[in-house]
Amino acid sequence: MRIAACCGILLAAASGRQQSWMLGPFVKPPQVNPVIAPNPDVAWEAYATFNPAAVVRGGKVFLLYRAEDTTGVQEIGGHTSRLGLAESSDGLHFTRRATPVLYPDSGAQRKNEWPGGVEDPRIVESDDGRYILTYTQWNHEVPRLAVATSDDLVSWTKHGPAFARAAGGKYLRTESKSGAILSRVEGDRLIATRVNGKYWMYFGVPELRIATSDNLLDWTPLEDAGGTAIAVLSARPDHFDSWLVEAGPPALITPAGIVVLYNAGSLPSRTYSAGQALFDARDPTKLVARSDSAFIRPTEGYERTGQYTAGTTFVEGLVPFRGRWYLYYGTADSRVGVAVAERQ
Repeated sequence: MRIAACCGILLAAASGRQQSWMLGPFVKPPQVNPVIAPNPDVAWEAYATFNPAAVVRGGKVFLLYRAEDTTGVQEIGGHTSRLGLAESSDGLHFTRRATPVLYPDSGAQRKNEWPGGVEDPRIVESDDGRYILTYTQWNHEVPRLAVATSDDLVSWTKHGPAFARAAGGKYLRTESKSGAILSRVEGDRLIATRVNGKYWMYFGVPELRIATSDNLLDWTPLEDAGGTAIAVLSARPDHFDSWLVEAGPPALITPAGIVVLYNAGSLPSRTYSAGQALFDARDPTKLVARSDSAFIRPTEGYERTGQYTAGTTFVEGLVPFRGRWYLYYGTADSRVGVAVAERQ
């Protein structure tokens, strides 16, 4: 009841024109934000905790959040990142596991993950109950989108770069990140779902591109006749997304079509906010509609204080939980925030 009252007070402050197909409007509960912050007493998460994936399991919300230590150089991307696990019975107050659950180690992926680590996860379930995690491997040379799987959110199997087998391996030499797998909503679960016999994933920056898969592990970008991965969403001059667009949480099948929440960089401020786009449910490459303004943007002090002072509300985790949407996002590359919306 406390959250419902909070949202009722703050709805009028929600920014942007709400179109009928969009999720939201979202509000930021002030009493709890940020929900996760760095812990100076724990080395692996002493510097920053941000950019989380979210999933509901056993009636609780779990966050897989990116945590940076204090090693390396004092610049964005200069530290080593690991993924921590936190759980909550109300989606707002979290208890963290003492040790990371996904991290760079001495295994087969070492060359892709040292010294930068593992970053920026997104998570969905498969029909057989496995968790499918997309994340970025960062070796300080090329960021690569990778896949890991788990049955319990604690023990993970790394499957390596998502595009390793695509187009003769050419995507191993180019930047890839931010994999948002198309999913359907079943209760409080987001389950990867096929369209036209394939799984689909929106990915990339500074444009959204799209890839397909038969098994959720090996992905192939859709290319044009010249062999270039096609863009399905691009930046727009004189808008909140004038600098770049980047995939956000898992894409959702809805009655209106496929809703994609995406991160948006703006010029000249280089602020990160977020928008929503609608794609055709029968053709995930076909853009149908797009928000004309950001639905969430940096307005609070904790969203402009940290590594990235221009301000970020970088959305990555989205779950249906107890009749509401809970959206988890990175703030200033330093903390984790939450915004809540009623489910329509």
